[in-house]
This record gives sequence, structure tokens and C-alpha cells, in this order.
Amino acid sequence: MEIKTLGIDLAKSVFQLHGVDADGAVVLQKKLRRGAVLDFLGKLEPCLIGMEACATSHHWAREIAALGHDVRLISPSYVKPYVKRQKNDAADAEAICEAVTRPNMRFVPVKTDAQQSVLVLHRSRDLMMRQRMMTLNALRAHLAEFGIIAAQGPRKVVELVAELRDNETHKVPEVARVGLLALAAQLDSLATAIRNIERQLLAWHRHNPASQRLETIPGVGIITATALAASVPDPSVFKSGRQFAAFLGLVPRQNSSGGKYRLGHISKMGNGYLRRLLVVGATSVTRRAETTDTQTGAWVRSLLGRKPTRLVTVAIANKTARTAWAMLTRQESYRASAMA
Repeated sequence: MEIKTLGIDLAKSVFQLHGVDADGAVVLQKKLRRGAVLDFLGKLEPCLIGMEACATSHHWAREIAALGHDVRLISPSYVKPYVKRQKNDAADAEAICEAVTRPNMRFVPVKTDAQQSVLVLHRSRDLMMRQRMMTLNALRAHLAEFGIIAAQGPRKVVELVAELRDNETHKVPEVARVGLLALAAQLDSLATAIRNIERQLLAWHRHNPASQRLETIPGVGIITATALAASVPDPSVFKSGRQFAAFLGLVPRQNSSGGKYRLGHISKMGNGYLRRLLVVGATSVTRRAETTDTQTGAWVRSLLGRKPTRLVTVAIANKTARTAWAMLTRQESYRASAMA
């Protein structure tokens, strides 16, 4: 059999394959265990292989591409329209095989080991930051049950925990004190782990030219720069900065028909982590707009005079995303436009 296009439905243990020849006729429908996939593909002639972009897809794309095949990853939302009737592994593999041959299909660039490693650091830090906030809120709530109220801010809770360890200023029952000190120990452990991860991100940032260029954008720090550099291995897959902003969900959701354009709230599609980082950075740009003597600062001030602050923040995040795409594509640093 001569397979020209192969669709693979990835799974944890059992993979479903669907292959067609040059005429589009089905020549292969097969299930394979995880350990037999590379052996089977190594015996095939080089062909086009499509897979859905998921948690393990980048690893399998690198392994299969090393065998000489042309591997392309597709977003699951783009595969769904090609599924016929019932959904099962065989139907998914057939839909992937059909979608990968479409001339206008958009593909996901395959990430390297280094880029995935940096994203693991980001996900771990994000998880620990959430756990840190949960622990702080739990400490506040438990202390409030004994009439001890801390002022706003994480530092105030840390100072309160230091006093709690002495157990002189605040008299807390010993049984409750054991539980509170356990939460305080967890808080210290999370703070240490977060600092270690941030040091690793800083070290990677200092050796990555793209991340260093992105840091020059107003509102983009080391965390956002490293996340953008690792998440966008090939900016050329986006035809314009607007496509990149749409990929991040920073463009209005459309519900247009009959020549009438209806634009709503932002779509919030794509990478929510990058979108959140850009919006947080745009918030700092909004707060410093009054003292920024550039064209961007004047533009932000004009928007704040006639639009809500949060709307202006999202507009700045959209502009930052477009700027980041242009800098990644042209490999240039940020140039601020001074006032005329």
C-alpha cells in the first residue's frame, strides 16, 4: 500500500491511524499500541501526517519528523467540522486525515524541547501563584475566626504569621495554631519555589535574543517576554499582527450577517495565559500614561478621556500583541515614537 496522507488520533495508550493514497482512497485503518507507533511509521515511505495539537502532540511530532515524515499539527476546533456523524477514534483519525490536506488550513508550529521546558516553568509558576493566593486567603479567614484581622496585602499576612509564631501578641488556641503554622510553612515553601523558577526564567531570558527584544516593549517584563518567545516559535504562521491578536482572543467577537457588522466583546479565544499577561502589563501602561511623553502615551490619554479604563487596557494589550508580532517577524527592538 502507498500511503500519501495519514491521520493519527493521539491517545494515552491506543492510537488510531487512517491513511489514504494519492487518489484519496482509504488504504489503512489501524489501531496501534503506544510502543508500536514509531516502529510502524519507520517502515512507511515519507508521507504527510496530521495530528491534533494537544498535550503530547509536540513530542510525537518531533519523534515522527525524525523518521522523515512531514508532520503538521492542527487545532482540534479546526478538525471538528470534518467529523462525520458519530464521534469515535476512527472518525477522528479520518477527520484529521481530511483536514490536513485542506489548502487553507492553519497549522500549529512544533515547539522544541527548550521552548516546552520554559512553558513548563511558566505553568508551574502560575500554579504556585494560585496556591499561594489560596493559602493567604485561608490564613486570613482562619485568623478572622479568632478576631485577628490583617490589613490588605500579602506582606501584612506574612508579618501576622511572624507574630503568630511567637504567640505573645495574639493568643490563639494551641490546636488552631498548629494548623495555621502548617499553612505558614506551606506559604514559605511556595515563595522559595517561585523565586527559584523566576531565576531560571531570568537565566533563559538572558540567553534568548527574541525574549530580550520583547522586553523593550512598554508593559512587557521578563515573565511576559519569555512566555511570548517560547509560545510563538514561528511568527510567520500569522499573516499579520491582527491574526496574532485574534489568536490571543484580543479582537471583538463578530456576529455579522447580511452586510451588517455586529462586534461584541473580545472573543477570549486562544492562549488565555498570554492574554492575561498582556492585559496585566497594559494595566501598568495605563497607570503611567500621564507621565509618558510619547505618541503611545498621547494615544492612551486620548482614549482614557472618552472610553472606560478597562476597555483602554484591552486596546493597549491588542496593540502590544501586534507590536510583539512585528518585532518577532522583523527581529528588531522596540522604537518609541517621540512627540512631535
